[in-house]
Amino acid sequence: MSARIQAFFDQATSTVSYLVSDPATMAAAIIDPVLDYEPRGATISTVSADRILAAMSDQGLHLRYVLETHAHADHLTAARLIRTRTGAPVVIGSHIGEVQKTFIPRFEAFDVIPDGSAFDRLAADGDVLALGDLAIRVMHTPGHTAACVTYVIGDAAFVGDTLFMPDYGTARTDFPGGDAADLYRSIRRILDLPSATRIYVGHDYLPEGRTQPRWETDVAEQRASNIHIHDGVDETAFVALRQARDATLPPPLLILPSLQVNIRAGVLPPPSAHGGVFLRLPVTGAEQLSA
Repeated sequence: MSARIQAFFDQATSTVSYLVSDPATMAAAIIDPVLDYEPRGATISTVSADRILAAMSDQGLHLRYVLETHAHADHLTAARLIRTRTGAPVVIGSHIGEVQKTFIPRFEAFDVIPDGSAFDRLAADGDVLALGDLAIRVMHTPGHTAACVTYVIGDAAFVGDTLFMPDYGTARTDFPGGDAADLYRSIRRILDLPSATRIYVGHDYLPEGRTQPRWETDVAEQRASNIHIHDGVDETAFVALRQARDATLPPPLLILPSLQVNIRAGVLPPPSAHGGVFLRLPVTGAEQLSA
């Protein structure tokens, strides 16, 4: 029996979160949930997560996991909020410590131990998690970050930011730990899955000429028409294309608040001595003012 898949699109960050369930046992997993963050006022709310939890409750589902495809740089994760409300463990790729080591000094997040222990379970390539009568197979798919994973559940693959819809292409690789050659090899592993495998992407940024968001494609469509990596594009050509495109991209709007929360599995930084909670804003070029 196939998994039931429900998508929740967050307009503010173009993120797609998923509620995946086994119809036979009602066991469920949530993939890449969003914690709403309004940057002008630094205001956090839980509207997006509440929608998913309400749908889960209405259907009588039992949450078994919160699955993170990677430490996101474009939205804050609601993983810890959902864990607090449901008790479901938070799962991420086993290489997350590499990402933490990179960003702990950047944000002076020295309360974080760079071994992945902020998360409940670290999933390595080839691991299998039970979801009722279904199985979640883990594929390590680095390139966008060193710790990205794809979750394969039956005939569906949840690829996070590794692949986008065919008319948008592939993930950027210019973050610390990213690598265009690694991304090429990871995507080719995904595209070696059976041609009918459904692919569910982590974002849809609406390329020119399309007005409605989409998030489901399949291996056959990606191999035939992905604008960056369709069949016939070799690694050298892809790396050149990806690196040239990356050089033109600005940082994501929420990269600074997102990463310092997401390397903590969705926990906010500890309160200050006076009780306030603050997100750090590292300033590049500040040394010029103190010279």
